[in-house]
Amino acid sequence: MRGSSRGAYADSLDVFEASLAGVPDRAALADDLFAVSGLIDGDAVLRRALTDPSREGDQKRNIATALLKGKISEAAVAIVAQLAAGRWADERDLGDSLERLAVQAVLGAAEQQGRADRVEDELFRFERIVAANPDLRDALTNRQGDPKGKAEVVEKLLGGKAAPETVRLARQSVLAPRGRRLDRTLEEYLAIAAKRREQVTAVVSTAVALDAEQQRRLAAALERIYSRKVLLQLVHDPEVVGGIRVQVGDEVVDGTVLKRLEQARRHIAGA
Repeated sequence: MRGSSRGAYADSLDVFEASLAGVPDRAALADDLFAVSGLIDGDAVLRRALTDPSREGDQKRNIATALLKGKISEAAVAIVAQLAAGRWADERDLGDSLERLAVQAVLGAAEQQGRADRVEDELFRFERIVAANPDLRDALTNRQGDPKGKAEVVEKLLGGKAAPETVRLARQSVLAPRGRRLDRTLEEYLAIAAKRREQVTAVVSTAVALDAEQQRRLAAALERIYSRKVLLQLVHDPEVVGGIRVQVGDEVVDGTVLKRLEQARRHIAGA
């Protein structure tokens, strides 16, 4: 998002956090927000009405309230109305913002149950499993595929094994990708989780599993570098001959033996 859309989203956060703190069922709030996001995505007339820059904020707020009152929770109506009152640089940004807040509501439910770390780890593992299996990826991303069948695949993979919040977000990423690739959607969900918890996520690739002490030392070193809590996502990669590869966002620190050999080869070839 850019310009006025960032401001509109930021202005909604206080209303969202107050609503999240006041509702007993955060998962239900997430469902309401996901539903409205889908409604806006699928209705161009409504989307334009709620993002029209020529309309006053209160006018758009009233449109959203009149449309949704009695159909979703009062907390969800208040959040959508606040978003609608903002100024949007692009029509799509409103749906994007609703999706972000819905994801945060799911994560808020996980926080209530003390399983936020678990949900982040399980979402990451789910993305890796799908990426490594072309048949599974095709089954979950085929645009002509049956939504019910896709939901059943997710349930078979995660049901009874993962936290309910993980299953909810995995289902959402598969059934409502909103024009994005599945891996990109899951990456965005994980980025939202990391930002909500004021931490960074480091994807650590090694050929040999790190023991608990090695993980602790690595996390401590990264926390000193980034001045924030660091969540390690550990990946076993047989192609990592030795050493370690760490990726934090777009930054990659590659200390593997393979990388050093490649650098040496290039140096010799260029000599």
